[in-house]
Order: sequence, then C-alpha cells, then structure tokens
Amino acid sequence: MGGCANEVELALVARARAGSAPAFSALVQRHQQAVRAFARRLGGDLVDADDLAQEAFVTAWSSLSRYDGRASFRSWVCGVVYRKALTARRGAMRGMGRDGAYVESRGWEVTTAEPAAKIALRRAMGELPVDQRAAVALCLAGDFSHGEAAEALGLPLGTVKSHVNRGRAKLLELIGGRDV
Repeated sequence: MGGCANEVELALVARARAGSAPAFSALVQRHQQAVRAFARRLGGDLVDADDLAQEAFVTAWSSLSRYDGRASFRSWVCGVVYRKALTARRGAMRGMGRDGAYVESRGWEVTTAEPAAKIALRRAMGELPVDQRAAVALCLAGDFSHGEAAEALGLPLGTVKSHVNRGRAKLLELIGGRDV
C-alpha cells in the first residue's frame, strides 16, 4: 500500500465523516488485520493487543476530522495504536514506580505452544526500546515503507531508518542469528 490514501479509501473516510457507520466499518475491515498485527508486534499479550487495536479504531472514528489523507488510513490508525501504547506504557511505568516493584511484561509470556524461534523472537522484541520495536514491527513485519512508518509514528524518516537498522541488529544479536 502506498504512502497516501487512495480514492476508494478517501471516499469511505468522507462518508464516515458524514456519519456513515457502514463506511467506517468498511475501513475497519480493510485495515483491521494489519492494525491488529502491528499492535501484537508492538507488545502486550494477544488480548491486550487486540483491545489496543479496537481502542485505536474507536479513537479513529471519533477523530476522523484530524485525518488529512496524506498517509494511508492504515498508517494513520497504526500511529494511533503507537501513541496509545506509549501512553499505556508510561502509565504502567508510573504504576510500577508507585508500587515500588518490578512487574514483568505480560506481553512476552507464551501461553500456547509455539515454535522455539517464535518465542525467542517475541522475547527479543520485548528487549527493544519501544520506538525501535514499533519501527521494526511496521517495516520488517508489517510491510510498511520507512516513509509510511515515519508518518505513522510521527518520527523523522532518518530516525525510523536508524531504529529499524539498530532494532534488526539487536534482534539478531539476541536470538543468535546472522545478518544476511
């Protein structure tokens, strides 16, 4: 998907802004899988990630007036997911500080049988700083271009490129992989 919204997407957004729930539903159907996948890769357990994606779509519905069409709707909603994840993380960190106890991240515990490589990758992703994790999740796993990721994350293009390169190198180090 390109960096800008296409005509069909812009028409759906216009109809949704006019109050059409079916038009917004069509936008959600078009982008739900990618947005949920990004939320899952960003962190948190599957239920929390799905809740985060759902919250992002609810926020998108209520703030469609802020969507300007420069980026794809998918990129814009992924940006909402990212900002909500940062806010939640800050709140969790404040909570841990108040409690005075370290609480392990729930997002990297695996409750179903998965191949060892997936487990190692999920744990390694949890070791990355959240900005790097977001850039890696979008660019390497979410098929976003660096430009789309920069738009979604609200970061400069060079910063996203650096985050992807550093994140990829750190992941390879943590899982014992080789750079190809």
